[in-house]
Amino acid sequence: MEFHNLVRENMEGITLLTINRPKVYNALNFQTLKELDRAFTELGEAAQTRAVILTGAGSKSFVAGADISELAKLSGNALKGKRYAAQGRAVMDRIAAMSKPVIAAIGGFALGGGCELALACTLRVASKSAKIGLPEVGLGILPGFGGTQRLPRLVGRGVALDLLLTGRHVGADEALEMGLVNRVVEPDELIPAARELAETILKNAPLSIEACLEAVNRGLDLDSEAAGEVESDLFGLLCGTADMEEGMRAFLDKRRAAFQGC
Repeated sequence: MEFHNLVRENMEGITLLTINRPKVYNALNFQTLKELDRAFTELGEAAQTRAVILTGAGSKSFVAGADISELAKLSGNALKGKRYAAQGRAVMDRIAAMSKPVIAAIGGFALGGGCELALACTLRVASKSAKIGLPEVGLGILPGFGGTQRLPRLVGRGVALDLLLTGRHVGADEALEMGLVNRVVEPDELIPAARELAETILKNAPLSIEACLEAVNRGLDLDSEAAGEVESDLFGLLCGTADMEEGMRAFLDKRRAAFQGC
């Protein structure tokens, strides 16, 4: 099936996935959520894709939020509202659970569901034009796609509650200071910077990258002892790989390792 609201481009092991609804600032409607779910399912299984860059079409917006014209139809129906939130959260959970790094390239607005989408990604690169926030309290709702859970885990309880309860937008520099984004670049450097970050990651051992993602994703929901066991188990598994042997030999030989992912 073809995508209607997404554009996919392959760049030597990196897939650039663009939400393409610039006339409505790339707002997340039901169709776009379904396509994101399918796209990340396929990308998770695609051997040729080792990393994903997720962005929005145009310079004005990453994703301005949920499509309000659709969201308004949930008014007065608690059951439909719960189902909608669960469906959107499931998409974000799929992205967050990817065994490959997903980098959000944020240009312009990343509000509401757009901020939650960025939070679900592994890392975030923002242009200096970025405006990020969770303004749902001003609409009589709260973030329903995982924002109330991922934001405090990323920036801490106090900072998260500041953003959640005020609904204010923050610029790129403040977002960097609070740890909401990892890099800030000029607008015309956004995709090149995200690609450079992805390429830097992909120089390392593929199984090690996957193990780091698994250790963090699983460990955050466990107590420290159980999380440490997850880390030890994964460390042991990596010690049995050819890439570990190659990495150690390359270090001793003072050369770049040639990892094979096995």
